[in-house]
Amino acid sequence: MGDGPEEQGQGQRQEQQHQDQEQEQHRLTVKVGLVTIAREWGRIGCVGFGGPPTHIALLRQLCVERRGWISAAEFEDAVAVTNLLPGPASTQLAIFTARRLRGPVGALVGGFCFIVPGLVLILVLAALFLAGSPPLWVRGAAAGAGAAVAAVAVRAAVALVPASWQRAGVARAARARWLVYVCGGAVAALAGPWLVLALIAAGCVESAIRTRSAAEPGRATARAWPLPLVLATGPAAAGGLLALAWVAFKVGALSYGGGFVIIPLMQADAVDHHHWMTDGQFLNAVALGQITPGPVVQTVAVVGYAAGGIPGGLLAAAVAFAPSFLFVIFGGPHFDRIRANDRVQGFFTGAGPAVIGAIAGSAIPLALALQHAWQFAVLGGAAMWLVAARRGVVSTLLAAAALGMVAAAAGWPT
Repeated sequence: MGDGPEEQGQGQRQEQQHQDQEQEQHRLTVKVGLVTIAREWGRIGCVGFGGPPTHIALLRQLCVERRGWISAAEFEDAVAVTNLLPGPASTQLAIFTARRLRGPVGALVGGFCFIVPGLVLILVLAALFLAGSPPLWVRGAAAGAGAAVAAVAVRAAVALVPASWQRAGVARAARARWLVYVCGGAVAALAGPWLVLALIAAGCVESAIRTRSAAEPGRATARAWPLPLVLATGPAAAGGLLALAWVAFKVGALSYGGGFVIIPLMQADAVDHHHWMTDGQFLNAVALGQITPGPVVQTVAVVGYAAGGIPGGLLAAAVAFAPSFLFVIFGGPHFDRIRANDRVQGFFTGAGPAVIGAIAGSAIPLALALQHAWQFAVLGGAAMWLVAARRGVVSTLLAAAALGMVAAAAGWPT
């Protein structure tokens, strides 16, 4: 008689544990050089088109499958942990994995090399697209790609729905609250710089509902979690580089649930409050953040360029990414405790659907920023291509840019 299912399962688990132990021992005995980290993380920064899914896949392929530096289970835990933090999750994962291999210095090198290629490219494109008198084909490409941005926002929101809905649970009351949070986030997206208050409110309400039991050790820390974020809401009263740094800090510290939640925050400050750019230029900035490698948060570098040229773009990027480095370098030893905290889990269960609503709601001002009839036709086609046909974002924006160039060549307004 062969072994039963339980014996086979136990044997498989023991074998997996043995493999994980061997892999961990290998990681401890093989010291990864900083030059290797710079080269490999820089390579991912150069070829990482397609957003967080591509970045995660490339990091998994490098660290788990090809080099065996990190076990599969540990890598999945790292993905879960970085998704708990505000800021660009795939960038934080790059910093986290580099830190795992060479400590804080490795985190700085890996994160820097991951970010810089996309940052250089997006600043070059910003100089081209935001020039005082760009060529006709550039104006057409910008108007075409910008027309599709609202559809990209809807696609980003739709992609987040299944996991968030499942996380809410099967209880009727929990799912009703989920719908309320989504609607609240969508409405709050129109409130610009105060959007994050709605996200924090949804998270705190859900956290309180899900953790009504007696106080537990460590709960006071979780209760204070949103307080620094509340202090970072609202518009900056000052102008110049100080105002730009404040906007960039909000982008880096408050972007829960993916880069697109920062869009209404940036649009309110960059277009309405400080008048650094027009609605059309802001659409171009969002499109550039999508078609370049690296995180969508790099859009803030285009805003910085509009506010202060190359120095403004570099300042905005540095300030926006600083929270990610600080969260990972100083918070790394505490991530397991944070993940296990019921209040933190409840907070993200509530904030998650509000983020979805905010991202979907951001499509409204983005669509209203369009000025020409042919752009709405491009928007409709992009929506069908992205949402119905489930095609890629980069290819959609490039196709929309090509249509814009055709429209400009035909003499249509751009």
